[in-house]
Amino acid sequence: MRRREFTALVAAMGAYPLVVRAQSNRILLVAMLMGFAESDPVAQSMATTFRAALAKLGWTEGRNVRIELRWAGPDLDRIKALAKELTDLQPDAILGQTTPVVTALARDMPSSPIVFIIVSDPVGSGFAANFAHPGGNITGFTVDESAEGGKWVQLLKQIAPDAARMALLFNPAGPPLQFFMPSIQAAASSLDVQVNVVAIHAKDEIEGVIAGQDRAGGLIVLPNAFNTTNRELIIELAARYRVPAIYFNAYCARSGGLVGYGSDYAEQSRQAAGYVDRILKGAKPADLPVQAPTKFELVINLRAATGLGLNVPPTLLAFADEVIE
Repeated sequence: MRRREFTALVAAMGAYPLVVRAQSNRILLVAMLMGFAESDPVAQSMATTFRAALAKLGWTEGRNVRIELRWAGPDLDRIKALAKELTDLQPDAILGQTTPVVTALARDMPSSPIVFIIVSDPVGSGFAANFAHPGGNITGFTVDESAEGGKWVQLLKQIAPDAARMALLFNPAGPPLQFFMPSIQAAASSLDVQVNVVAIHAKDEIEGVIAGQDRAGGLIVLPNAFNTTNRELIIELAARYRVPAIYFNAYCARSGGLVGYGSDYAEQSRQAAGYVDRILKGAKPADLPVQAPTKFELVINLRAATGLGLNVPPTLLAFADEVIE
C-alpha cells in the first residue's frame, strides 16, 4: 500500500468514531399514536411495556431518545389531527396502534418509518405488499389471524351449545370484516349456526343490538378500537340481557366477559420496540418482515358463565390458559 493511501485510510478510520459519536449525541425522536383511549388500562400497559423494552435496548429518554405520545381513541377526526401533529415533528420512527391510526399515518407520513401494532390485515389495508417484503415505509406486527374468526364461532358454540344465531359486532372504521369472514362462515356452516353482521357506528347503538338477541342468540365481539373502548359497556349489557358473548382478547374476560380469545398485546409492544430499535440504528421498514402473532390466550370467566346459566365443558376448561372463578 502506498504511503498516501495508508495515510488516507488511517485518517478515515480515525474519523469514523467521530461520526458515530456525533450521531449518538443527537437525541432521536420516536412518536407514538395510540388508537385506544388514554384512560384504558390495557393501552397504558402497552405504552409502558413498549417504553420499558426500548429502554432495555439502550434508549434512555432524555439522553438519546425523546418520545412523543398521543392518545387518539377511536375518534377518526382526532386520529387525523394527531397524525398531522406528529408528522410536523418529523420523527425518526413512529409507532402506530390500530388500523385507523396507521391509515392516517400512512397518508400523512409517506416516507417516515412506521411500525404498527394491533392491526389485523396489513396487506388488505394497503400497508404492506406482503409479509416477507413489506416494500415501503411501513412494517410491524399483526394482532390477528384470519382463522381466529372460525375459532370464535367454535368456542362460543362449545360454551353456549343452544346458540343457533350469532351476531358479529364490528365497527366499519376498524379492520376489514372480510379478513375474518371466510373462517367465520366455514365454522358457522359446519356447526349449523347462522351469522348476522351488525355494524355499530355509535355508542348509543350498542344496547339495541344486544337487547335484540333472542334466547338462541350469541355475540362475537370483533377486534377494533371502538369495541375496545366500549368493552365494559358491551360486557355489562351482555350480562344484563343474558347474551353469551366471545371477545377478541383475553383481557375482556378478565374484565367480566364470558370468554376471550386472542393474541398477547404486551408481546406485540415488546416486539415493536425491537423493530423501532433497528430502525433508529439504520434499518429500513421495507427490509423488516411483517410478523404474525405467535402467542394466543384463552381466558374463560366462570362467574359470567354461571350468571348466564351455562355449564362450561371440562375439556374446554382444561384447554384454557386461565379460568376465572
